[in-house]
Amino acid sequence: MMLASTLGPTPYLVLGAVLFTVGAVGLLVRRNPLVMFMCIELMLNATNLTFVTFARQLDDVGGQVIVFFVLVVAAAEVVIGLGIIVGILRRRPGATADDLRLMKG
Repeated sequence: MMLASTLGPTPYLVLGAVLFTVGAVGLLVRRNPLVMFMCIELMLNATNLTFVTFARQLDDVGGQVIVFFVLVVAAAEVVIGLGIIVGILRRRPGATADDLRLMKG
């Protein structure tokens, strides 16, 4: 705990920015729906790290409350989104994000 208080917020914010950038690049480059889904989750976790860092720096629990709600929404997204993606990939193993336009009805 001593090390975390001596570092300051900069390394955590840099780590959050790097994670968010990796997720954004992965989302834009990859066409596999499962990989795109994981990149979105990586971006959400990078945002959560930033919220917690600012909440700790400002000595306010507001950022941690927001993180709690983001985690609840992410859990619901995993349940529904992952179920849909796995169902599509079972039916068409080589499906890409461009093939998902077939779902409109």
